[in-house]
Amino acid sequence: MEVVELIDKLRISQDLSIQEYEFIISIAKEKHIEYASFKADEVRKSIYGNRVFIRGLIEISNICKNNCLYCGIRRDNKNAIRYRLSPEEILQCCRKGHELGFRTFVLQGGEDPFFTDEILCKTIEGIKKEFPDCAVTLSLGERTSESYGKLKQAGADRYLLRHETATEEHYRKLHPSEMSFTNRMECLRNLKEMGYQIGAGFMVGSPFQTERNLAADLHFIQSLKPQMCGLGPFIPHKDTEFNNHPAGTLNQTLLCLSLVRLANPKILLPATTALATICSEGIALGMKAGANVVMPNLTPVSVRNNYSLYDRKSSNGNQAAEKLEFLKQQMNSIGYEVVIDRGDSLQG
Repeated sequence: MEVVELIDKLRISQDLSIQEYEFIISIAKEKHIEYASFKADEVRKSIYGNRVFIRGLIEISNICKNNCLYCGIRRDNKNAIRYRLSPEEILQCCRKGHELGFRTFVLQGGEDPFFTDEILCKTIEGIKKEFPDCAVTLSLGERTSESYGKLKQAGADRYLLRHETATEEHYRKLHPSEMSFTNRMECLRNLKEMGYQIGAGFMVGSPFQTERNLAADLHFIQSLKPQMCGLGPFIPHKDTEFNNHPAGTLNQTLLCLSLVRLANPKILLPATTALATICSEGIALGMKAGANVVMPNLTPVSVRNNYSLYDRKSSNGNQAAEKLEFLKQQMNSIGYEVVIDRGDSLQG
């Protein structure tokens, strides 16, 4: 079967094997990537029209107890300038975001022990009380099932937890021995069973990643059926052991975006900051490849650069919340419309 035939098969059935995904990834030329983008854009427009949903990203802390080998805010990076937002500072970010038109706030951070269930629950309750029309998304790593339950009860609507890789052997090459692939997958299952709208995701072109690994990631998303998927190119950080590893490519990232859209037609799919970092037109190209979410940065400018997962992060340019009007104009120029909406997933 040819690549185009497999793309058409995915469009119709939303189901490919790992071997079929691997074949597409290994063979795809630029014409195939353009074809996949065209089909993914078609599918997305049939469900969401030309609407682009915005999320206000608030990076609440770059303190992390983990030591993931690829990450710039890993525990052992002594060069990182650490910060932590107080609950009141988080609420101030939400106030600013609400004025700008954001109706979903994404609280993202390292696994910072300061943010206990009690502190997070009070923070979430405060946001929900002041902004009952808004959704709260958390992206705060691995926690216990009991913790996830408390956060949901406090009002959290969504939880993003990138699986990073669906292959255990690959996972072990990217993480220290004390971290567990089994636990990461267990957390995702727990979140889904609790009724969260969940998000998983992976890096394209990460160290040691094979075409089979990437195919397994695509198949995992197809099987898990999360409401959201955050995928972007791997970008190295100067203070990690992968500092000289090449970044993931634009074309392979766009292909993966399109394949995820075709396999999960109703998914909420961001064009990520990492995509904007490797290509100035990354957000626009991501939209044309099937994405329908952008996450401008609401983190205070004074600490924004310190949330450095990778080098050259694009968060103060067009990815800044202050540039929302520019983003709207950019989307309008390519036929899309940024909407003020919670942007709930249609995927059950």
